Amino acid sequence: MHTGLIAAGLVLAGSAAFAAQEPREVTRHDAEAFFLTTSYGLPGSSAHAFEAETGDLLVSSDETGVFNAYRMDPATGEMEALTTSDTDAVFAVSWFPADGRVLVTADEGGNELNHVYVRELDGTLTDLTPGEAVKAQFVSWTESGDAFWVSTNERDGQAFDLYAYATDGYERELVFENTEAFQPGPVSPDGRWLSLVRNVSSADSDIYLVDLSADSPEPVLITEHEGDIAYSPYTFTADSTALVYATNEHGEFNQAWTYDLETGERAPLIEADWDVSYVTFSPSGRYRVSAINADGRTEATITDTSSGEPVALPELPRGDLLSVRFDRSEDRIAFLINASTSPSNIHVVELATGNHAQLTDALNPAIDENDLVVAEVARFNSFDGVEIPGILYRPHEASADNPVPAVIWVHGGPGGQSRDGYNAMIQHLANHGYAVYAANNRGSSGYGKTFYHMDDRRHGEEDLRDIVAAGDWMRSLDWVDGERVAVMGGSYGGFMTAAALAFHPEAFEAGINIFGVTNWVRTLQSIPPWWGSFRDSLYDEMGDPFEDEERLRAISPLFHAGNIVRPMLVIQGANDPRVLQVESDELVEAAREAGAEVEYVIFPDEGHGFLRRENRITASDAYVEFLNTHLRGE
Repeated sequence: MHTGLIAAGLVLAGSAAFAAQEPREVTRHDAEAFFLTTSYGLPGSSAHAFEAETGDLLVSSDETGVFNAYRMDPATGEMEALTTSDTDAVFAVSWFPADGRVLVTADEGGNELNHVYVRELDGTLTDLTPGEAVKAQFVSWTESGDAFWVSTNERDGQAFDLYAYATDGYERELVFENTEAFQPGPVSPDGRWLSLVRNVSSADSDIYLVDLSADSPEPVLITEHEGDIAYSPYTFTADSTALVYATNEHGEFNQAWTYDLETGERAPLIEADWDVSYVTFSPSGRYRVSAINADGRTEATITDTSSGEPVALPELPRGDLLSVRFDRSEDRIAFLINASTSPSNIHVVELATGNHAQLTDALNPAIDENDLVVAEVARFNSFDGVEIPGILYRPHEASADNPVPAVIWVHGGPGGQSRDGYNAMIQHLANHGYAVYAANNRGSSGYGKTFYHMDDRRHGEEDLRDIVAAGDWMRSLDWVDGERVAVMGGSYGGFMTAAALAFHPEAFEAGINIFGVTNWVRTLQSIPPWWGSFRDSLYDEMGDPFEDEERLRAISPLFHAGNIVRPMLVIQGANDPRVLQVESDELVEAAREAGAEVEYVIFPDEGHGFLRRENRITASDAYVEFLNTHLRGE
């Protein structure tokens, strides 16, 4: 790679790659089989995951097809539903500190206007943040447990103010009025300090601290600097003496540093050859949990701060260790393990004894895990020699004697990253004989700040040519049928898909655009108000729709739909607040008028990303049927 940013790794190219795989047939399944896999989630790190009285775990699960909150017995894995929504997804947030009440959050039909609710002991729900245009988020609990903080944009749609809610009675107090529309960060456990972020540009951001104990709390800049440096808070230490923050000041990747709240002294905490993804602490601060984003995988470490040594865990299944949560006594941890062939399962470990239990088996028992495809990191040299990383899924039956069709998957963003891990949609494609390469084109996160900013104000140009080059690279593999390669992606990836079809009309045999941006001028002008704190940095990266309209129109597929000659499938949620339905409506109409073959599926009860299982099944079946028709001619 010209920029020298990627850690040393094999560049896989040509027929020699993956030669060790022995081709074999697998049992075919429809989408329902893959999506009958159950999704599980644990509360955020600032919440109580274990109930004080019973020790039961609080989890989110879509076992009914719609996400709801559950109590789980950590000894048996038995679950009891705490909410029973059959329409809108409800996610578990936190147990109350001293009883069985629960905080949960939900929006309506995917509109992203989440409210915070209390699930009372009798099962009723109390909306703590009512209002038609209100978006709210739980922040954390006070040390004493007598109050919790919630941010809400009810005063100003673009700014999130901070409120303290009483644990008993839910009386609330405004503790910080965010008149400058900062991006709120964590609050220190003692309740004195609030962290805020100011996004100056896509490459430049600052951290401010507010002393909430002052008579007139005012933000104070603590990261004064020159040039493009990104800063953001991870967390406060458990004793409220220091802020732990991310910065790429010292190299290509985010490191974790500490800022002493009394002296202002700074010190490195975690330095790695990859981005530090997060840092959290156990309730007392004895344990620190951190992770790095190592080439599209999460490598987590639990450190005993009293000794500085990592905590030894028992032998665990292969995969990424995610969402580590401690019980109140810090004797047990719960966490998730996720791998490309195994969706997230909940595990519990006793730290003193190492006793380990896996509480869930998320994969549909109708599917043999051995029939799933183990993802591999693969790299290729793009059109100009820049090395592009990605995640490759090779179907079991693929060989030089039996080459298979392929799909280039483009992640969301801008600035997202395709990562190793279970993906029901991709496994469904691979199960039906489609190779999938999830390309991390230039501009993707996780590979250093230079690589990340290579496409600033150049979206739809070199980054798009990376995707075209990914298709060319796949065609060069002897186990891929070079005459049958499609492109697909969601959100920003949907834009890239439509752009590939419009600006490189012969590069792919078909494309699947999943709620993709088609008119950047309108999308950037219609950013939801609650994205106010990100608007400047997004304009800096993509272009200002009021000043750069000509360039934005030039890269927008809608205005070039007449070039589309390959078949296209478009998928859209009617309630999407980010990519409005009109984006897809107009592209479909324009492409059809130009003579292109276009299929269009709209989900009336979804937003930006599909949360209802039945809709995910319908969409995934549509992907395979479309590809079977237009790549295989079935």
